[in-house]
Amino acid sequence: MKKLAYTILTLAALCAVTAYSQTKFEVKKIDFNHVKEVTENPNSMYYYPKLLRSFQSNDTTMSIEAYRNFYYGYCFQEDYNPFRESVYCDVVEKLYYKEPHTRAECDSIEKYAYLSLNDNIFDMDQMKFFIYVLKEKKKYNRAAIRQFRLDRLIAAIMSSGRGTKEEPWVVMAPEHEYNIVNFLGFVAIDHEEKGNGIEYVKVQPQEGKKAEGFYFDVTRMMEVANMKFPDI
Repeated sequence: MKKLAYTILTLAALCAVTAYSQTKFEVKKIDFNHVKEVTENPNSMYYYPKLLRSFQSNDTTMSIEAYRNFYYGYCFQEDYNPFRESVYCDVVEKLYYKEPHTRAECDSIEKYAYLSLNDNIFDMDQMKFFIYVLKEKKKYNRAAIRQFRLDRLIAAIMSSGRGTKEEPWVVMAPEHEYNIVNFLGFVAIDHEEKGNGIEYVKVQPQEGKKAEGFYFDVTRMMEVANMKFPDI
């Protein structure tokens, strides 16, 4: 009976992720003044500590709007650092790219990816590694929930624009530019700073796809970085 209940829960989580992937979201400009207001207001449903608790409790009912405020509201948190990198990142990457993996190596990837995400909850590469190893260890329910988190974070970013010069995607960490490019199935081959906080990632041409590159807005990210880390 216990095994059956676990199987049903696993299938439910997987179905939730599948259903979400078919959901369309509204594209709208990020109003950082509004984000600051709602994430700092204890009476708001988007009060940052509330969003953080929901995220960490594996809440699969969090809306795209909640994720938008969670992701962009992070820049108003004291510990926000757009260049944050966990000390465990290199350990995980070295293990991940060494295939095939033994059971012990999978255990190590899971352990250090988890620790890495505790240091930086928005590290999408570590999310990917963690999801991979959970599937390898047949922990499908946990993998599905983690995939749900990653999908919604990507959707939150993509809801900020269209990746065009006129409507660039707004990111809060440099590596998220490449995460979005990779998610869309492209390979980045060049990076250009266009000025006024706009960056352009050129991609490798692909048959049947017209995109040559995508635009990203790093204005807010750099404002905070220059304020917190003036010597960088």
